[in-house]
Amino acid sequence: MNEINALILQYGEWFYLLTFVWAALEGETFLLFAGFAAQRGYLNIELLCAAAWLGSLCGDQIFFWLGRCFGTRILTRFPALNAKIERVTGWLARYAIVFILSYRFMYGVRNVSSIAIGMSRLRWQTFAFWNAIAALIWAMAFSGFGYFFGDMVARLPQTEITSDVQQTMLAILGLFALLFILRQIVVRLQKRFW
Repeated sequence: MNEINALILQYGEWFYLLTFVWAALEGETFLLFAGFAAQRGYLNIELLCAAAWLGSLCGDQIFFWLGRCFGTRILTRFPALNAKIERVTGWLARYAIVFILSYRFMYGVRNVSSIAIGMSRLRWQTFAFWNAIAALIWAMAFSGFGYFFGDMVARLPQTEITSDVQQTMLAILGLFALLFILRQIVVRLQKRFW
């Protein structure tokens, strides 16, 4: 961690640009660690949230326009995306706004979702509006969680991790494992019945 802190201190302003780029592609884990670094005083949490928000917003807008302009060619070039695109357009047809607000939080469908939305009949202005709101929620949630969790870690003695923290970390790991397993079950059921 000391090496990362040194890099952040040395390239502080560039770190926000890196956050912008990373958030445009995916970046949840990166943003959690950046939130922790902000809690430790190495980064400004407001600038971090702004960089993540703008990166996420721009990245999804670019993928939207790729879908709008080149969607058919993308599917021809990458036929494995067809199933995901069809699934996303089904969700979009039923729950357009809710889906736009939530797909960032679904692992593995974010960029494909933006392409699929671009291929749909949804107006670009509608997507841009809800995308801006969703990107802000995403940026605040992940950087804020990193910031909050960082505050808990910062209060601990530097030489030891207490059993409470170990239990919390194991609980979080267990939650992620449970969510992963549930996601796999849902995907298999969808393939089987839809």
